[in-house]
Amino acid sequence: MSDPQHIIAHFDLDSFFVSVECLNDPSLKGKAVIVGGHNERGVVAACSYEARKFGIHSAMPMKTAMRLCPHAIVVGGTRGEYSKYSWIVTDIIASKAPLFEKASIDEFYLDLTGMDKYFKPLQWTIDLRQQIINETRLPISFGLSINKMVAKMATNEAKPNGYLYVPFGKEKEFLAPLPVGKIPGVGDQTEQVLKYMGILTIADLQSRSVEEIEERLGKWGIDLWNKSQGTHSSRIEPYHEAKSISTENTFEENILDIGFLMSEIVRMTERICFELRQEGKIAGCVTVKIRYPDFETTSRQTSISYTASDDEIIPVAKDLFHRLYKKGLPVRLLGVRVSDLTNDAVQTNLFNDVEKKTDLYRAIDDVKTRFGKSSVVRAAGRPKKK
Repeated sequence: MSDPQHIIAHFDLDSFFVSVECLNDPSLKGKAVIVGGHNERGVVAACSYEARKFGIHSAMPMKTAMRLCPHAIVVGGTRGEYSKYSWIVTDIIASKAPLFEKASIDEFYLDLTGMDKYFKPLQWTIDLRQQIINETRLPISFGLSINKMVAKMATNEAKPNGYLYVPFGKEKEFLAPLPVGKIPGVGDQTEQVLKYMGILTIADLQSRSVEEIEERLGKWGIDLWNKSQGTHSSRIEPYHEAKSISTENTFEENILDIGFLMSEIVRMTERICFELRQEGKIAGCVTVKIRYPDFETTSRQTSISYTASDDEIIPVAKDLFHRLYKKGLPVRLLGVRVSDLTNDAVQTNLFNDVEKKTDLYRAIDDVKTRFGKSSVVRAAGRPKKK
């Protein structure tokens, strides 16, 4: 008995950061808006479609963007809001889809394979999109096809705020007229090589032999040729909402020293952030837990902009502690947890000048890997008493 035909939907919130900013400030709608850093080394995190008409795109230096569009409105970004709306959309999808992957803060893959026995997948997906729009007021596009790659490319063609269905057997026909640079993974260098070969569209690539492409591009050429045929085998990575990284410490004696408790917050958060970076993940939620001598246990959490940086999570953990702690009471147990984990570290980090920070954390993590997690700690993370 043959396997059922795969049915994959790809959802992408259009210009997500800009869309959220427009919800908070409706006067921004219809204008050239850039979300990102204001400083000299600032980078474009996102931009409106009106700004894109001037050639602006994400990851572009802010200086270049402002030169292309001097009248653009630059917004620093309310990043906690992005996490909040991402959660809302995630919850809606989780309540409807039997299997889905959260690829990033604003991008989702849904596996609808086998659902066609009970209803029409296209109409089901249209209805889900409309529910998301109704409940969030955010624009969202989707593509529906037989695999993740074609579905994502269909989404890109459906934008802004639309949808596109590529029926089974029509993959090559859909791909054919598109520029070859629209195939995921084709960078500028590969595109130049293909142009030199006279390959400008995906149809041009489809018409060549796989041997010819392999000869010019090696094993990557085989993968590229298969993509041009609409073939892609990547599977949905199921989203696990409960996944988190945490650590806690039950003290041998009850602690009343706030300075010591703060140092513990720092130490535990550093350990958690190290594990996040080792797993290549970022977190969108921080929780602090306190247990008192009578075993009363309380916790408090807050959504944050997705990050794995100690210097961004530690202040949040400290603030949560101060808002949660009952003054004058000794503490028996203290814990820190990060959750709402995702693999997408690029888009959200464009707000900051992260190159130096990334290099610094990489160097610190290398030392910790070689000599142990406690080999490098902040001064504030050194316990002052036992």
